[in-house]
Amino acid sequence: MHVDFIIIGQGICGTFLSWELQKAGYSFLVIDNNRPGTASKVAAGIINPVTGRRIVKTWMIDEVMPFAWHQYTEIGSQLQVNAIEQKDIIDFFPTPQMKLAYEKRYAEDTQYISINNDPAAWSNYFNADFGFGTISPCYLVNLHELLPAYRQLLKTGNNLLEENFDLSQLQILADTVHYKGITAQRIIFCDGITSFNNPWFANLPFAPNKGEVLLVEAKDMPTDHIFKKGINWVPWQDNIFWVGSSYEWDFTSDHPTEQFREKTLAILKQWVKAPVRVLEHTAAVRPATIERRPFIGFHPTQPAIGIFNGMGTKGCSLAPFFAPQLVQHLQHQSPLQPEADIQRFKRVLSK
Repeated sequence: MHVDFIIIGQGICGTFLSWELQKAGYSFLVIDNNRPGTASKVAAGIINPVTGRRIVKTWMIDEVMPFAWHQYTEIGSQLQVNAIEQKDIIDFFPTPQMKLAYEKRYAEDTQYISINNDPAAWSNYFNADFGFGTISPCYLVNLHELLPAYRQLLKTGNNLLEENFDLSQLQILADTVHYKGITAQRIIFCDGITSFNNPWFANLPFAPNKGEVLLVEAKDMPTDHIFKKGINWVPWQDNIFWVGSSYEWDFTSDHPTEQFREKTLAILKQWVKAPVRVLEHTAAVRPATIERRPFIGFHPTQPAIGIFNGMGTKGCSLAPFFAPQLVQHLQHQSPLQPEADIQRFKRVLSK
């Protein structure tokens, strides 16, 4: 079997990269083991234009947000899936200090945020001691339908090999790569945390970050917004909500912990007025980076080996934005975004 590209992984990065390659007329094979508990499968799919305690704008968000909306609308139309919808965030202030920080940011720049002074606006559903603001627009990506629907498309087109990728079976020659009888011009790794141990990319400054999530049942709660009070309360399915996530830089296990479950339920008991029943508790490790910038491009000494990874918590917005840029780089040698291009690590990768 011969293809132009082998893609390792079918998370949000592998999905959009292979989709863009197909649109450009390239042949490809995606290798993915469909393992549960990956970062893309556990993520809520929120695209939020502001971030952090200082409520600063997310990197490149003015360009990324409208582009992401277009990309998800297009792929959703092809898959006959409602891939994205606007769900603005009602941001309850957990402390007086966070309220002051939000008001300070609002006084300096009102883009994406507003303040609501009606303390009773959501009082039937939530306790809000210090008020709230609204972040708009925010988008919610329907990952739990999008990823399986795209996987089925790959199967239908014979573009998917469902197995564990065995790195020991990969051969890199001068102008081709070979894997178990498959020949390709290039191989691109979109395999999340697995790239931490990839011999070609292990020297990149990854910073793995663990997140834990609860899926809970709560009846008669509003579903037209995402709600936040330190943690996110996200409409998921009928009477089911995604609650999380934690951000742990120092962890000893990638499994769910009782500590997170108890802490989160304690927060919900004080915040959410409806009875809550836990349905599922999951965890995943995000492919984050020290710089909080992606790793995109081809190895400086092995140009047949590429990477499209390191999106961290921003995969839902950055993957659809950078996938066409990487394909245009392949087609026309157009430059990659310097802050994302792995050539910035040329020296350490060449060792």
